[in-house]
Amino acid sequence: MVKGYRIVAQRFKTKVGEVDLIVRKGDLIALVEVKARANEQAAIDAVTATAARRIAAAGDIWLSRQKDAARLSIRCDIVAVVPYRWPRHFPGAF
Repeated sequence: MVKGYRIVAQRFKTKVGEVDLIVRKGDLIALVEVKARANEQAAIDAVTATAARRIAAAGDIWLSRQKDAARLSIRCDIVAVVPYRWPRHFPGAF
């Protein structure tokens, strides 16, 4: 992801879940789930409610380990990877 974001963690794994990418832009932290599917809707639908809870829980653990956690805001995004197209970013998808 470009758009002014900086990757701060990749494949962050915990006992409660995993986050594909954790990116930062200023004081905003985005937990990004990357899904490759035949179309964008299938990629979005692939993130179930259970998966979303696990991603958010893993993100909370990552955030708790940051010195400046009190001033950071967190958001959960999806990046859909579809054949023959540029990846599409869906901010605040879940």
